[in-house]
Amino acid sequence: MAHVLIMPRQGNTVESCIIGEWKVKEGDAVAADLPVCVVETDKATFEVPAGAAGTVLKILREAGDDVPVLEPIMVLGEAGESWEAALNAAGKQAPAAGVEAGKEAAASSGGAGQTGSDGGSSGAVKAGSGGGAGSVSGSISQTGGLTENPVSAVSPRARKFAEREAADLSAIASGSGPGGRIIEADVAASIAGRPPLTEAAKAELRRRIAAGETSGSITAGSGIGGRITAEDLKKTGFAGEGPAAGFAGSEYSDAPVKGIRKLIADQMMESHSNTAAFTLNASAPALNLLGLRARFKASDPELGLNKITINDLLLFAVSRILPLYPYMNAHRLGDTLRSFRTVHLGVAVSTPRGLMVPVIRNAETLSLLEISAKARELAGACRSGSVSPDDLHGSTLTVTNLGNTGIESFTPVINIPEVAILGICSILPRPAETSPGNYEILPHLGLSLTIDHAVVDGAPAAEFLKAFAAAVKDIDLWLAK
Repeated sequence: MAHVLIMPRQGNTVESCIIGEWKVKEGDAVAADLPVCVVETDKATFEVPAGAAGTVLKILREAGDDVPVLEPIMVLGEAGESWEAALNAAGKQAPAAGVEAGKEAAASSGGAGQTGSDGGSSGAVKAGSGGGAGSVSGSISQTGGLTENPVSAVSPRARKFAEREAADLSAIASGSGPGGRIIEADVAASIAGRPPLTEAAKAELRRRIAAGETSGSITAGSGIGGRITAEDLKKTGFAGEGPAAGFAGSEYSDAPVKGIRKLIADQMMESHSNTAAFTLNASAPALNLLGLRARFKASDPELGLNKITINDLLLFAVSRILPLYPYMNAHRLGDTLRSFRTVHLGVAVSTPRGLMVPVIRNAETLSLLEISAKARELAGACRSGSVSPDDLHGSTLTVTNLGNTGIESFTPVINIPEVAILGICSILPRPAETSPGNYEILPHLGLSLTIDHAVVDGAPAAEFLKAFAAAVKDIDLWLAK
């Protein structure tokens, strides 16, 4: 009996996954537990098993496609069996068929962007030639804002991306998601060839879309690197296609930002766009920290303490301090600040495929040895690609450590919906007053705390940072509690 393989749901918050590569081809015989493809989310990479034994009848999606979860990606069955019949029997629809159906529905309704019975009109701002690749368009709605496709639903991620990039949702006749649903990849494809816009130009384009204004065609901008500026949108007749002025004839190489790297980039941009990021820098005396780490390293291996790192000690300190400042152990959910009683500690891990943030759950209840073991286990799983999706969401505060790179201070990017992220910097010698009028050069650990100033004020955040620095200074006492 034929088996339809669907894109698995990799965690409750994952809307779609990108197919990184196919490990099989049509006509191959596979076992049920054989990995047939590799998929990526914004957090990790996973192998997807076939789920049933049989012959690969049809691969429905190509490598690089951003596929909504639960959508069919492959059909297995007996050699010579009809894959179309298998899809119909499973109540599924081939992606291409779904797109065509959406286009036919759009055509029968008069097409997106046309004048409707409510008197709305449409216009466009274009870059490039003839409305092909390179168009900068915005469908105009008298009701204000970016218009939505009248036929297809739009995924939340696609809607955010379209708003951020001033993209025209109504110009997409049908999406590639189930039933013609528009997903982020469709929006990206609709603006793939257009010249870059400055942020001011995007804001101007959004304003024009909302106000129902029209504009002419622009093929290149006067900004740096050929970027279209807000002033350019008021003019027409700009010439030039291909490399922007000043770059023609120069040697350069292009590398696509795709897969997990693109998803991480989108997440970082969303964080910057939706938080009032504000960073505080401080330092903590690290003499006891270094001394304790040295004693652990030289201890009897049977005690299990010799593998404990400075980062483990800092994670332990955060887990004990954070419950005392619940406004830092929180999520911003629209107009609501949700504070948590338990500490689910996110730990930023650098991997060959990008940054991942696994979660140490209930960290305030764990011993130093347990925190150390869990951090080591999660980091290894991230780097090997075997981390569970459930371990990559739900953190209440994230710690990111760049201390071993020599960084003295930096601005960590908040892992939304969290309201803060703690950055660990390098340990450097600094002057410190050891007694009235007497100073010594002692090691100090640099700390960088970024907060969402929309919900956390600077003074309360500084109190948390001061308390954490004091805990680092007396880390041996905190271990004795």
